[in-house]
Amino acid sequence: MADADDDLEPPARLRALTSWQAHKLSTIGARMTARRMPLTARSDFAVLAALEEYGALSQADLGRRLGLDRNDVSGIVTRLQAGGHIDRQADPGDRRRNLVTINRSGMSYLEEIQLNADEAQAELLSGLDADERRQLHALLTKTLAAHRQEPA
Repeated sequence: MADADDDLEPPARLRALTSWQAHKLSTIGARMTARRMPLTARSDFAVLAALEEYGALSQADLGRRLGLDRNDVSGIVTRLQAGGHIDRQADPGDRRRNLVTINRSGMSYLEEIQLNADEAQAELLSGLDADERRQLHALLTKTLAAHRQEPA
């Protein structure tokens, strides 16, 4: 007789698909991240990380870089500004749009969120040693780079 857990296992053909495995891993990672960070912190992390790396950006550019709807970006930016984590000012080159920048408080908040993200990643990859983690990251980076032109 089969083990009770074997009865719940998806078929081998499905488990053999890398895309299926990646999706399952993404779902597990999202759950682990959600236990450490509320949904708002995850979107804050994305916006603050983009501002840290790329400097001042318009809300439209933030949306394009992150694959977020402009209304969602507007809400995130408004929340971050109300929390004192970003500054928003008129673009000197085009007064019709605003430029958003991260400030000192935003950098501190980003570091705090990063610690939570790192904990979730460590839990997710706990079955791998450091070399295997680097190898997995490199392979995923290479695979994603081959599909840059694909929509998010």
